Amino acid sequence: MSRYTLLFFLLLLSVTGWSQKARVFLMEIHAEIDPRTERYVKLALNEATAQKADYIVLDLDTYGGALDNADTIRKRLLEYPKPIFMFIDKNAASAGALISIACDSIYMAPGASIGAATVVNGTGQAAPDKYQSYMRSMMRATAEANKRNPKIAEAMVDEKLPLDSTLSAVRREGQVITMTTSEAIRFGFCEAQVNSIQEILQRNGIKDHTLIRYELPATEKVISFFLNPFISGILILIIIGGLYFELQTPGVGFPILAAAVALILYLVPYYLHGLAANWEILLFLVGVGLLAAEIFVIPGFGIAGISGLVLTFGSLILLMVNNDAFDFSPVDTSKLFNASVAVLFGFFGALFLLILGGNQLLQSRAFRRLTLQSEQRSEQGYTSTFLTEPLIGLQGTSYTVLRPSGKVLINGQIYDAATRGDYIEQGATVEVISQEGVSLTVRRVKVLS
Repeated sequence: MSRYTLLFFLLLLSVTGWSQKARVFLMEIHAEIDPRTERYVKLALNEATAQKADYIVLDLDTYGGALDNADTIRKRLLEYPKPIFMFIDKNAASAGALISIACDSIYMAPGASIGAATVVNGTGQAAPDKYQSYMRSMMRATAEANKRNPKIAEAMVDEKLPLDSTLSAVRREGQVITMTTSEAIRFGFCEAQVNSIQEILQRNGIKDHTLIRYELPATEKVISFFLNPFISGILILIIIGGLYFELQTPGVGFPILAAAVALILYLVPYYLHGLAANWEILLFLVGVGLLAAEIFVIPGFGIAGISGLVLTFGSLILLMVNNDAFDFSPVDTSKLFNASVAVLFGFFGALFLLILGGNQLLQSRAFRRLTLQSEQRSEQGYTSTFLTEPLIGLQGTSYTVLRPSGKVLINGQIYDAATRGDYIEQGATVEVISQEGVSLTVRRVKVLS
């Protein structure tokens, strides 16, 4: 190819505008920072890499949320190799401020604000100082990584930091820093005030581009829905209620099926998100196993039952938080509080519904279709068998375990029998103390050695 041909070809490209368009990938966070948000960012950045995006724009409007989820998002943004532009559309408070300063550039809409990153618990009160210290260190390190003033970043968390010439210009004594758009520009936490994402791209010389707006796939939307702590509480309610009704009417099948489906919907999203470790799921199964053993095998309610309750409830809470084994330092108190409330809501909600609505459910038309409702009356030809010979006072042995119902062997005949709440093992000597219809009431007879 001659030199003139090459020049003509380059001139043709410039005239026709035939060149590679920049690929701009848009993410949006307009909600509380929680496990759903963390999973959204993870999937979005993976998709941006697959799409070979040249730039990332994060459209943010949030009042904050869980610290552990915000920390994970912060690390992903800091480590991402492509430029990330943050567009604060009104609010970047608390965990939102941490996520914002992790981006390469920050742009804010008119009337927007950033700051107020004090860690609070579930009641809105400031968390203990160890959590504030952890948040201060993250804010400081993140600001330093992107060449922003670390003192201002720390002062967004702690109102007790001493004022200097820089801090006194942006906050008052005894207050954490929350900056407006103009203040953030003045102190290097915002590049410019903009009205749209398009304006951000124009300011950075990105004219010819393709905008890719990320949307969660349908399956991920379902997973995100079930990561909501409130939905988790509803699922726990269904699990407990299903187990209860199955025990009340064994063999029906529907209650235990509902409990099993709810359990799957509870465990799978947290497992896919990385919150539910294998040992936590095993802990839950052991707890349920101990409760089942207490109900069906072991008499009374003792160590197995109490241990089962502790393991079951403890594992349900652990499944919802980002703990490292039994190290809860990365988990903020509000997240732990919300998980505990969700589990307790499910348990006491189920208990409340069972007390108020259990009888109505058993008498409902839908439930009657699953159970036998007809009566076998004598005028229709049905007869009942009664014990004609008096057995009161006779002794025999327990043919099966009585807890409290079972069978006894008296004079070579097997009878249905029950105790008055006592547990009697198989082969023990018993005495009949009353009889009614075809059923006997017995008690243990102490055998003198």
